[in-house]
Amino acid sequence: MAMSQGLIAGLALGARFEATRQIRIVEKAVVTQVLVAAPTKAVELPEAVVARPPLPAPPAAAALPPPTPLPTPAIADPRAEQLLTEARQARVAGDMGLAILKLEEARGRSPEDPNVQFELGLVHEAMGVFDTAAGHYEKVFQMGVSGAGVLYERAAEKLRDGFEPEVLLGKLALGRVRIFNDPNHDSGQRVILTIPVQKAPGVEIELKDLSIAVEFFNRSTRDGIIPLEDKSWVAEKWVSEPFDWAAGEETLRMTYVIPRRDQATEHLFGEQSYYGQVVSLLYNGEVLDIQAWPRDLAARSRQHAAATPDAPQAPEFLDKDNLPPDFDPNLPMVLPPR
Repeated sequence: MAMSQGLIAGLALGARFEATRQIRIVEKAVVTQVLVAAPTKAVELPEAVVARPPLPAPPAAAALPPPTPLPTPAIADPRAEQLLTEARQARVAGDMGLAILKLEEARGRSPEDPNVQFELGLVHEAMGVFDTAAGHYEKVFQMGVSGAGVLYERAAEKLRDGFEPEVLLGKLALGRVRIFNDPNHDSGQRVILTIPVQKAPGVEIELKDLSIAVEFFNRSTRDGIIPLEDKSWVAEKWVSEPFDWAAGEETLRMTYVIPRRDQATEHLFGEQSYYGQVVSLLYNGEVLDIQAWPRDLAARSRQHAAATPDAPQAPEFLDKDNLPPDFDPNLPMVLPPR
C-alpha cells in the first residue's frame, strides 16, 4: 500500500511537470501610429469669397473743351473788302473776267491779304487755270495758321486733293419753276417763285459750292424792260432744310415784292410791274442749268453765254382762281399735281 501511494504521487508530479512545459499564446491589442504621406496633388478647395475695403472713386476726367474754330482773317482795307465782295458776287454769277478785275484791284491795295489770294485761287480754278490757282493757294498755305486762319486749312485741302473738276452737268438740274403772281397784295405786286433743285442719285456735292442766281426784270411804263435795281425787294428761303436730298430734290422759295408808288413818283419814274426772271443753277461758279421766262430774257441775262437747254421747261403759273380753298400762297410748292 505504501508502495502504491508513492507510485501515484510520482505520476502526479510527472503530469504537473509536463503541464508546465506547454506553450501558451496570449493575444494583446497594441495601438500603433500610422503615418500617411500627404498626396503630391493639391486638394481643390472652394473659391474663396474675398472682401476688400471700398476704394475711393477715381476723379472724373475733366472734359476737354471743344476745339476753337480757326478765325477768318480780317481785311484791313475797307475798299479791298468791298472789292472782294464784288468779286465773289461776280464769280458766283459766272462773270470771271469781272471777278479778276476786282481782285487785281484789291490785290493792289492789299497784296498780302490771304482772302484776296484765296479768292484768286477759286476764280482761276473755276476757269480751269489750275497752275495759277495752285500758286495762289500756295501763297495762302505759306502764311500758316497765324496769317491765314481758316483759309490755311482750305488751301491745304486744295493743294492736297488737286483740281480735277467733277463733271456735274446732267447730274444737277433745275426742276419746273412755279410762279405765283399776286398783283393785289397789300404791300404791292408780289411774286413767289418756287425753284426745285434736282440731284441725281449717288452724286456727292459740296453745299458751299451750290448756288442759285435769279435775275428779276420789270416792265416800266417809261423805260420798257429793265432789270431789278433794289435787291431789298427780294427775300429768299430754302424751305426744305436741313438738306438731305431725301427725294432727290431741294426747294428754294424767292418772294419778290414791288412796293406801291404814289402818283407823284409814278409820274416821274413811271409805273413798274413784274415781267419775268432768269433762274441759273451754278456749281463752283459753273452754270449747269438756266431757265428764262419769258424766254427772250435769256439774251438780257448775264448768263446769256451759258448753254441753254434745247427744250427748257416752261414755268408753271399758279392762278388764284384755280387754287384749292386751303392753298397757302406762301407755300406754293404744296399744290397737288395736275
